[in-house]
Amino acid sequence: MSFPYYIAKRYLFTKTSNNAINIITIIASFGVIVGSLALFVILSGFSGLRTFSYSLLDVSDPDIKITSVKGKSFFYSDDIKNTLKSNSNIKISSKIIEERVFLEYNDKNEIAYIKGVEANYASITQIDSAISVGNWLDQEFSNTAVIGRGISNKLSLGIFNFGEPLSIMIPKPGTGFINPNNAFYKTNVQIVGLYSGTEEFESKFVFIDIEQARELLRFKENQITGIELKLIDNTNVDNISEAIQQQLGSDYKVQTKEQLNEVFYKVINTENFVSYLIFTLIVIIALFNVIGAIIMMIIDKKQNLKTLFNLGTSIKEIKKIFILQGFLLTFFGMCIGLFLGIILVFLQKKFSLFMIVPNLAYPVEFRFTNLLIVFSTITILGFIAAKIASSRISKDFIEK
Repeated sequence: MSFPYYIAKRYLFTKTSNNAINIITIIASFGVIVGSLALFVILSGFSGLRTFSYSLLDVSDPDIKITSVKGKSFFYSDDIKNTLKSNSNIKISSKIIEERVFLEYNDKNEIAYIKGVEANYASITQIDSAISVGNWLDQEFSNTAVIGRGISNKLSLGIFNFGEPLSIMIPKPGTGFINPNNAFYKTNVQIVGLYSGTEEFESKFVFIDIEQARELLRFKENQITGIELKLIDNTNVDNISEAIQQQLGSDYKVQTKEQLNEVFYKVINTENFVSYLIFTLIVIIALFNVIGAIIMMIIDKKQNLKTLFNLGTSIKEIKKIFILQGFLLTFFGMCIGLFLGIILVFLQKKFSLFMIVPNLAYPVEFRFTNLLIVFSTITILGFIAAKIASSRISKDFIEK
């Protein structure tokens, strides 16, 4: 055990005759504990919130989506089929038809999107798990649809309203005079299910069978607006997306889930970073107490330091004593704070102590990366604080 470390440990764990210094040291320790606890809990909360938010995107978006660069639609050619079939990273592919439409039900109107999907679409996303009322599309029944809760609320439309179907309309293409009595292509559907998700997603789509969507839009055979892919392993999704893009060429746009929701991802990550900065600032303010406690200890131990100096201890070693004392103070405070934070996170996961709404607990997630972030932040800032406090020590200060 080095001499500075031995003295630093004695100064840290031994009460001084000055009660004010003892109180300041306790306050400094408490500040570090609370700061560490708060920083870890906030990072764990945002990790849980990020995971929860991303899980909502698993319902609405595929791992990879392929669309046309020119125009809204394209033909599902043999070249595209063979390209996707030969890619061993693709688990399932599904053709879709999307288009903006008018919805009408009992004299109420709304603008939304139809999404014509194949029978295997529920394997692409987790949309079937998001059905809160009713069921997902069943291929045995024609002219059925699944809508979001947002559309349902706006149109006052529930499921199995067999007395009055939902009308889906799209303007007929063309120029010149338009007969207002025959200006739309139209199809009627019965609602068999309601899905939940993000606010935007709930108010966006009406899911119908792809053949019904093709008939409504007067599309030709194999004419679609997009292809959605489910990967075997999406950890390397960016590289897979780039490889598919190179194979298909510049006529097609290949986007990952993150690219489809670029703004959403940026907002989540920015909020996480800003929260980290705010609570790091709180930790920095708490560490001013550490600086004050070390300076008070230096002043209180001035006669002891003079004795050590006369016995041959260098100024550098004396400074090191208080650097180590400040570092140990923040380190032990951080360990206690992290321990309490870990307990609180697991209690929240187990018992749902804090609720967002009555049936949804605030999401938290334990991650070792958050432990590492807090450990690095507090350790570095604690060392800097101790370094600042010990800079007061000089030969002139000791000899006065």
